[in-house]
Amino acid sequence: MTNFHKQQHSFIQLPKTPTGITGLDEITGGGLPKGRPSLICGEAGCGKTLMSLEFIIRGATQFNEPGVFMAFEEKAEELTQNVASLGFDLNKLQHDKLVKLDHVHIDRSEIEETGEYDLEGLFIRMGYAIDSIGAKRVVLDTLENLFSGLSDTAILRAELRRLFNFLKEKGVTAIITGEKGEGGSLTRQGLEEYVSDCVILLDHRVINQISTRRLRVVKYRGSQHGTNEYPFLIDEEGISVLPVTSLKLEKEVSSSRVSSGIPALDDMLGGKGFFKGSSVLVSGTAGTGKTSIAAYFANETCNGGKKCLYFAFEESPKQIVRNMKSINVDLQKHIDKGVLQFFASRPTLYGLEMHLVAMYKLIHKFKPDAVVLDPITNLITVGSVSEVKSMLVRLIDFLQEMQITVMFTALSLNTIVSEQTDEGVSSLVDAWLLVRDIEYNGERNRGMYIMKSRGMKHSNQVREFIITDKGLDLVEVYLGPEGVLTGSAREAQKLQEKTGVALRDFAVSRKDKEIMRKRKMLESKISSLQAEFESAEEELNKIYLEEQLKQEIVERNRAEMTNMRKGSIDAENKIRSKK
Repeated sequence: MTNFHKQQHSFIQLPKTPTGITGLDEITGGGLPKGRPSLICGEAGCGKTLMSLEFIIRGATQFNEPGVFMAFEEKAEELTQNVASLGFDLNKLQHDKLVKLDHVHIDRSEIEETGEYDLEGLFIRMGYAIDSIGAKRVVLDTLENLFSGLSDTAILRAELRRLFNFLKEKGVTAIITGEKGEGGSLTRQGLEEYVSDCVILLDHRVINQISTRRLRVVKYRGSQHGTNEYPFLIDEEGISVLPVTSLKLEKEVSSSRVSSGIPALDDMLGGKGFFKGSSVLVSGTAGTGKTSIAAYFANETCNGGKKCLYFAFEESPKQIVRNMKSINVDLQKHIDKGVLQFFASRPTLYGLEMHLVAMYKLIHKFKPDAVVLDPITNLITVGSVSEVKSMLVRLIDFLQEMQITVMFTALSLNTIVSEQTDEGVSSLVDAWLLVRDIEYNGERNRGMYIMKSRGMKHSNQVREFIITDKGLDLVEVYLGPEGVLTGSAREAQKLQEKTGVALRDFAVSRKDKEIMRKRKMLESKISSLQAEFESAEEELNKIYLEEQLKQEIVERNRAEMTNMRKGSIDAENKIRSKK
């Protein structure tokens, strides 16, 4: 944006006076038009007087802007008593000259319908009250009483114009309250025609025996503002108005993770858990352990030194604390440390909008890192499925903006309504865990699925969900010949497979022994045959050697006999030669 546009933007920005009322300044974009009159109208009992009185008190206590409250109906003592229960001390504020209460008594018999009738006396009285404390804010409650005796519309309109001009000349930010008119008009005297700058309509309606107060900015000249109906709550801290939701999806997101408290579940979520500031839905039939999962998440949050706010719509906090001890979770120590806070109520205590406003107030006050709603399906008793979804959209929107991780639990039944609730809510959340019964072989066991988990790698496998006195755990499901096995069927299949392994090992051992025996037998036979072969070979060699020896002896004898015969001839020859 250029400097020119910035200057132009600041030039056209309407000066505003903050009301200090929770949520109202957000809806009106900063408060009511400064130095101009605004109209708050509605039926009796909708909160007009309280809202305008809180505007004066907040101005005096928070913004150092003294205020004048002129009442035409209730006396100053009555107003003081009425707001004392909200923690506002009007007597002290009057003593400190920050607030001036002025009750103007109007008697119809004293009002004469003549052309000379005017509000000059009221202007003098009002001007003195404003000047005496240097007031910046003024409330007139309610104008119907002031003009109740007048039927001449010409005089009425003339005096109204003078009144509003007087307020503008004084430079005060004023609120005029008016009763709702008949037909389609906002007020009985048509005040909305004269207060053209800002008109706020309050409404108090009862639907299905449950009351809800709502606020709507009918018009706000020169300023952007929320145009929806906004529920508001009156409690011990005054008025809280709930903005419906942000118009744009521009919230910051975090990549950091928070643990679910169940290591095996974290492993299924990539080993790290949920995203910080995300929304998680845990749905399942009755008795599947949804509250246990939520309690583990709350326990893990508190163990990390962070704060958790637990909204319980079904069980009391003492019940939850007692029951969780049976699964080795001690929530009481976190309550004692102040890091875990329970808010338990029946859904029928308020309407849906009032529940939402109460949640907003508690979250703003406690500033938790995690929020648990257990279970959201109970809210259907005070609203339709679409209304519950609308409420949860606003809550998720708010929590994401605050970077608060939220876990919802939802009861699933075989009914159309609950299925719609599951599907309607599941489309809003970032992660959806489904816990279901797995009935097999006369047993009821639990199985957990991760139906979705946006932005992260997660397991698509079914895990058996086990609840024991040592805590919660997820185990790998066992695939047998007939499919997924859980519980005792899984143990029986494991035992059967162990038996099969033992028998197989025994059979292998017997086979090895038989091979060894046969090897020994064959080796023995081979040894015997070897000995027999050697004996035959030796016998054959013996005959051959004897023949060879005989031949040698014969040859030797022949040679000796030859020599002997040769010697005899030589001897004979010698004898003959001698003769």
